[in-house]
Amino acid sequence: MRGAAKQAGQPISSLAQRWEDLHGTAAQLAKIADLSPEAFDGDLAAFPNLLSNASTWQQDLAWQGIEDIDAMMRPGLAALSTITARGQDPSAPALALWREFHHARGTVLAVVQPGASEQQ
Repeated sequence: MRGAAKQAGQPISSLAQRWEDLHGTAAQLAKIADLSPEAFDGDLAAFPNLLSNASTWQQDLAWQGIEDIDAMMRPGLAALSTITARGQDPSAPALALWREFHHARGTVLAVVQPGASEQQ
């Protein structure tokens, strides 16, 4: 857990900011994929509260998950920019990347949900 170990001492606000930034990037992706903008509410907006109530191992896994999502999104968006620059339609690969993002994000949320520590 390279990223989680390095960030273990970081404040929760830092991780919450990364979460919010990631959703800004996801909004760009949704636009490329021709999807409607997603509301940042519910569990998405409650992430900082969920995180503050999570155990240390849950916070570490959440950090690693966000690092992994970011590592997927950056090159994915660069590839989509290249596709667009070539005059090709990026919507299908953008939708595939959106689905991967959505799945990975769901996993991060599941890790910090109340009761997740009881499932271990």
